[in-house]
Formats: sequence, C-alpha cells, structure tokens
Amino acid sequence: MSNFKSDFLREIEARGFIHQISDPEALDAYAAKETVTAYIGFDCTGPSLHVGHLMGIMMLRRLQQAGHKPIVLMGGGTTKVGDPSGKDESRQLLTDEQIAANMASIKTAFSRFLTFGDGPKDAIMVNNAEWLDKLEYIAFLRDYGRHFSVNRMLSFDSVKLRLEREQPLSFLEFNYMILQAYDFVELGKRYGCRLQMGGSDQWGNIVNGLELGRRAAGLDLFALTCPLITTSSGAKMGKTAAGAVWLNADMRSPFDYWQFWRNTEDADVGRFLKLFTELPLDEIARLEKLEGAELNEAKKILATEATAMLHGREEAEKAANAARASFEQGSISTDLPTVEIAGFELEGGMGILNALVTANFVTSTSEARRQIKGGAIRLNDEAVSDERLTLTPAHLTDGVIKLSMGKKRHVLLKPRG
Repeated sequence: MSNFKSDFLREIEARGFIHQISDPEALDAYAAKETVTAYIGFDCTGPSLHVGHLMGIMMLRRLQQAGHKPIVLMGGGTTKVGDPSGKDESRQLLTDEQIAANMASIKTAFSRFLTFGDGPKDAIMVNNAEWLDKLEYIAFLRDYGRHFSVNRMLSFDSVKLRLEREQPLSFLEFNYMILQAYDFVELGKRYGCRLQMGGSDQWGNIVNGLELGRRAAGLDLFALTCPLITTSSGAKMGKTAAGAVWLNADMRSPFDYWQFWRNTEDADVGRFLKLFTELPLDEIARLEKLEGAELNEAKKILATEATAMLHGREEAEKAANAARASFEQGSISTDLPTVEIAGFELEGGMGILNALVTANFVTSTSEARRQIKGGAIRLNDEAVSDERLTLTPAHLTDGVIKLSMGKKRHVLLKPRG
C-alpha cells in the first residue's frame, strides 16, 4: 500500500481501482490540496452501457465523494470514428441520428451514480462533438497532428493487434487516438480538467493526451487507469451466455441484474464487494472470509447492494425477495421478469420452443430443443422433456406461466388482450 495523503487516491487504492498513475506523488499532492477535475470518455455505440463500464463509473463516483469534480464525456464525435482498442475488426459506422438516440438512452444510468448540477463539485456531462464537429482538418493537422509520431502510433496494442492478425485498420480509426488526445486538451482548456481516467487498455491513448497537452498547450495533466476486470475463471466482466449485462432497466431487468451479481464466482466476492458496493472495508473483510453456504449470503449482499446502487433500494429488495420466493420457496413471485404475449397466441396453443425464444432464454428453436434435451427447462417448476409441448390457458397460474432455464433464470409469460 502507498502512503497517499489524498482521500481519493487512498480510497481507490484500498478498493483495488489503481493500475497505473502517470505521476503518483504529484497527483496525490494536487488532490490533497485542490479540487481535481477529472473525466472518463464513453462512446455511444449502443443504447446502454454495460457492467464492463462500471469500473469507470465507480471511479467517477469515488472522485466526487472525495470532494472533486467529475466530467462524463460523451463521445458524440469520436463514435463517428470508432475506437479500435481491443477490436479485431472495424466497428459498424452509425448515423448521427443513431448516435444521438444512443446518447440519450445512455445518460439515464449516470444519474444513479453521480450528482449533476452547476456547483463547483457537481458532475457535468459534455459531448465531444461540440469541438470535434467544428474542426478544420488542415488546420487541425498542422496544430496537433505534427505532435504525433506514426512510428509510435504503430506500436500501440490497438494498432498492432489488427496488423498482426492481418485485419484491416482504416485511416479513419487510425485517427481515433489523436482525437482522444485532443479531447483531453480541450477539456483542460475549457474546464480546467487535469486528470483522465480509464481502463488499462486506454493507457497509451491517455498518455498521448497528457503529452499533447504539455506540448501544444502547456498543460500539466495526469493519467490514471484501473485494471481490466476478469472473473477468477478468466471470463470478461459482464459477458454471460445471455449476452452483455446492460445497465438500462429496459434492456436488463433489476431481477436479472441482481441474478448476475448473485452468480459471482466464490473467489471474486471480496474483490467485487470492494469495487462495486459502498460497504465499509472491515465489513467486506468479514464477508470474504465466509465459506460454503455462508458465502452465498455474502453473494446475496453483493447482489442487493450493487442492484440498489443502479436501480434503487426498493427494486433491489424486490429482486432479492423474488429470488428467495422462486429459488428457496419454489413459488411464483410477481417480481420476476415478465414478458407479455398476445392472448390469442396462448388460446391457439404456443409451442414450448417458440415460448423459450419469446422468453429470451435462447435465440433459436434449435437451441431451445438442445436445452430441453439437456433437462434445463421447467414449466411452472415441472421439468419439460417433450419438445412438442404446447402451452395453453390451462397452464396459467394466477394469470401467468412460469418458464425456467437452469436454476437461476426465470420468466413469467403473461397473456394480454
């Protein structure tokens, strides 16, 4: 452990957020005496962020709690280019309308984690299209492009990955690191922002901005990255068999979000409690020592605390109660995720294969067939072995049909009309 004097660095180090800092002593001294304005950028490639973004969001939250000012930089401009970091192939280019719609949808999650406003320590949200859309290309290259060495740009992992695998890297994407560096300079000039944070895979891009700020604008800037989170088994954080774990409730229900955290691997419980909840460290130390069935109680606490932060305490408690009713008591809870179906579908008979696709358990009837053959499917808590089974109104219990896949995925089908 370092002997940091600033509350911010001391807290995030104790909880496992720090991977690299460009100048730890100078940043610590600055954070101990002044209000630090710091930012993290989020491109608008989809309508929701996912659990993989939570490390960055939680760093901004910790920053604000320590008395500093966070900037959420929305990539309305850089999304038009596409970040090649960690990608084998080019991202699909989005229209301005798609980017605007994604940005509007993404914004909703941040209000759960940060306090926005006009005060000196309130978070602000900025769109880099404000300056990137207005760039005059030749002037930009003369003023900023001359500070970048192509030799060095070719050495970055985001570029080397594509070249080594003989995947195309467009000139458009090659410019991404310059634009990200320019963002740092603009935020430094406009808002006095001196710290950029992000995942460890962004270190090269962030340092580019730090150096560009010094060379082109005389700015004294800092870089701080967090480790990229994988589970103990090596899986990427937030990736599941059902797809990404989205932060927007309309894309991942509070119940399913709670379940994601409940399914945390044993070896990850203590680490995730430090990173993704605000429980005191001494309480976390107690919980991570639990073993066997008692460790499951720690997982439930993790699930409830993480869900409460994103969806509110009431939704978290509902999810916990629904899980208890479904898994421990074997009953049907109305707080389970509900999928509406047309009443006539049930009247005419709905095949179990199509029902599993409708419930979003599987993406195809062939996959549904495999799940049934594997014994993973239950209807109203009874095992399903016949892939030709047809659901009818006779299967309704209290107006719903409960479908389950495995022990922890449940959906209620509710007819309408």
